[in-house]
Amino acid sequence: MKLARSIFTSTDTVAIARELLGKLIVVPDENGIRVSGMIVETEAYLGVEDRAAHSYGGRRTARNEVTYGVGGHAYVFFIYGKYYQLNVVTGPAEHPHVALIRALQPVDGIELMRERRDGKRDRDLTSGPGKLCIALGIDRSFNGEDLKGDRIWIEKFRSFEDSDIAVGKRIGIDYAEEDAELPLRFWLIGNKFVSRPNKVGG
Repeated sequence: MKLARSIFTSTDTVAIARELLGKLIVVPDENGIRVSGMIVETEAYLGVEDRAAHSYGGRRTARNEVTYGVGGHAYVFFIYGKYYQLNVVTGPAEHPHVALIRALQPVDGIELMRERRDGKRDRDLTSGPGKLCIALGIDRSFNGEDLKGDRIWIEKFRSFEDSDIAVGKRIGIDYAEEDAELPLRFWLIGNKFVSRPNKVGG
């Protein structure tokens, strides 16, 4: 069952990022065959007041315009001239918060993921935001897609207790000064697909 729109439109992006753990991202291939992964790691980005967010200070560009729309849409951007990253837009319109999907555990379509990832070992298929976009076939064309549509969506799958979840600072955002230390990263303890399972702090 696809997640209800109301889950994405809450203004509590931190709670949404944590709640996404255990949910399933589904991106059917060109033949309609399911390719999916369970979310095992996320990060919250808190809009105009968050130095790590693309919308910090009210920045509004063609690149990040989708983040100013209503929650429940995909925000996909290109980074390092090499990788795409998938974010879930959260909150009401004009509230440019997002939750970055940092890592997945493959569930459906693993053979296709292996092909797309050039035969990488299974634990490396989706253990990072760039890796998972390659494995699921996500590119810039997914930017703005409705997560309740038929091209990409998020389903209920598994639930976890607080004791199953680690909290720490986000990765690779040293430029964000003190905001880099905020405890806005969430991951499943002991899951081998988490990008950096030992980075605890915040």
